[in-house]
Amino acid sequence: MIQRIQTLYLLVVTVLMSVTLFTRLAWFGGSGEEFWLYAFALKGSDGEVLHSAVYLGILLVLATVLPLVTLFLYRRRMLQIRMCVVEMVFLVGSAVMEGIYYYLGSRVVSDLALSAHGVRATIILPLVGLLFVWLAARAIFRDELLVRSVDRIR
Repeated sequence: MIQRIQTLYLLVVTVLMSVTLFTRLAWFGGSGEEFWLYAFALKGSDGEVLHSAVYLGILLVLATVLPLVTLFLYRRRMLQIRMCVVEMVFLVGSAVMEGIYYYLGSRVVSDLALSAHGVRATIILPLVGLLFVWLAARAIFRDELLVRSVDRIR
């Protein structure tokens, strides 16, 4: 299982999504106040929750767990490919949800004087994970073609 390249790709996706789940995604500031967007909430510098982002958090949790589940289905390659497609949908959805919550966060801060906002590098990790899931699905499909060609020779 570990000697297959798709295993490494799926582990990379799991690590990337874990980092996205537990770090700050964006910052907003204005009038001497600072706000941070996390996976589950938009929080002030004092830890007060301004806006809940629970849908983004749930989507990121699913995008973190699904590659681990996919790893252990190595005997059922076609199911693995389907799970990779579902993971791609989760990753695109989480990238869209990050954009939506970034927009909502900037609207909250726009009422303050001297408002500023920016993103952290962790906000693009779902898109990087999308690349690795695509590579994993491609490698799994190549394995399936290899097994089918060997079966045909017998």
